[in-house]
Amino acid sequence: MGHRFERQDKVELSATPEQVWDAIATGPGIDSWFMGRNDVVPGEGGTVSTLFGGYAPEAPITAWEPGARLAYGGEQDEDGRFVAYEFLIEGRGGGSTVLKVVTSGFIPGDDWADEFEAMSKGGALFFDTLATYLTHFAGRTAAPLTVFGPPVGDWTRTWASVRAALGLGDEPAEGDRVRFTVDGRVVEGVVYSANSQTIGIRTDDALYRVLQGFHGALVAGHHFFSTVDTEPEWQAWLAGHSQEGNLR
Repeated sequence: MGHRFERQDKVELSATPEQVWDAIATGPGIDSWFMGRNDVVPGEGGTVSTLFGGYAPEAPITAWEPGARLAYGGEQDEDGRFVAYEFLIEGRGGGSTVLKVVTSGFIPGDDWADEFEAMSKGGALFFDTLATYLTHFAGRTAAPLTVFGPPVGDWTRTWASVRAALGLGDEPAEGDRVRFTVDGRVVEGVVYSANSQTIGIRTDDALYRVLQGFHGALVAGHHFFSTVDTEPEWQAWLAGHSQEGNLR
């Protein structure tokens, strides 16, 4: 059976078209809002590659128009699975920019619904992160940190534990204030994105994200513009809240 999908997101930004292009078409730029470590071999026929955990996709670039349009992905697996991305940049007066992102693809199998939901919720977080990065940190590059927690049994308990640790209620929303502790250090910020599977938090010098990984573990995907948190302290943080979902 399977499911073909297309998602369109659009935002007007105070960043320039050049800053938007750098964010989507260079390795350091993508590192500052996506996941893991990224590399771009520029030009049509080049590639966009990502490495985090055991996941290492490499997508061919199908359109390369600096400052205007970037497209990559779209190669089908044997079962028909594929995902493709297109970024359209339109400069406006006063140095502002309209960015449109189109994500399309196909998920095979009769059990596509859970994967599609996770992809949709994660995609919303990544788009909001890109917009937040370009609004508050345009022209700067971040050190990324991606950490996977242990497998979770009960997501309801785990997600409730995460929200409580962040000082958030049952339905977090953009603009909510956040205060949490990591390895004895207090972090304060504001929610810039939230849905039933993801939470994004902006501080003065970082973007923190916690999400339910489709592979069954809690994931942290952060970006640091000054000091950098360490993997062990976030492994401990994730494990502590994952444990709530594994209690019998």
